[in-house]
This record gives sequence, C-alpha cells and structure tokens, in this order.
Amino acid sequence: MASSASGFTLPVRVYYEDTDSGGVVYHANYLKFMERARTEWLRVLGFEQDRLEADQGVVFAVSRMEIDFIRPARFNDALYVQSYLQRQRRASLLFRQEIVREQDGGLLCAATVQVACVDTVKFRPARIPPNLISRLTNVV
Repeated sequence: MASSASGFTLPVRVYYEDTDSGGVVYHANYLKFMERARTEWLRVLGFEQDRLEADQGVVFAVSRMEIDFIRPARFNDALYVQSYLQRQRRASLLFRQEIVREQDGGLLCAATVQVACVDTVKFRPARIPPNLISRLTNVV
C-alpha cells in the first residue's frame, strides 16, 4: 500500500474465485477491488469505518459510479488499484479510481465514484466529520 498527497495505491492479486468461466475477472469484482482501496485509504489516514459509525453516527455509501471496462484482468495477475480524491464537498467525496496491471502498466478499468456521507439514524446526507476533512485536506 502506498499513500501520498496525490492518491493511494492498493496492490491486489487476482485469485481463481475472482474470475468467471472465461478465466477473466468478473465485472462486479472490479467494484470490490475499488471498495477495498477506498476503505484501506481511510484506514491509512487513521479512520476505521466501523468506528466512524459507532463514534460519529455516519457511514459512507456509493451514490453514483461511472465505470469503463477497458481490458480484462486474468487469474493470477498482480494489479494496482489507484485512488485519487478529486473533489470534497460538505457531505460527499468524488474519487477517480483506476485498476492497472503491474506487469505492463496497462489500464484495465477506470471509474469515477461519488461517495455520500450518511447519518446512520436518518439515512440522510450528513456533514463529513471535521477530523476526517482535516486529514483529507492534507491529501488533496
């Protein structure tokens, strides 16, 4: 895992369970890889999602996603999931995420992901906690 002011990179290995009958990564698994990268980035910044829920009464939920599947990943490929925070608003974050193959640097999948901060009681948009904003401000 690598984190910098420009983004976060999570290495991922493709396992047999990630592939479909054609031997390529099943499309929904790219979304799982991206979710893991966003979660690990928060963890590196010092925020566990279960603690945000328990202590501050908020969770993050994907509210919009635009995704392009460019090339397939295959069993045993080593991948990098690269995540960049593009925009921060009061109650949402916009990420650009790309999945590339380690071996050749080829872009396999690219997505724009909007994540909303949601109050766990009302299930309505909520202000992103100030301590998280402070950490993200140092990243963007």
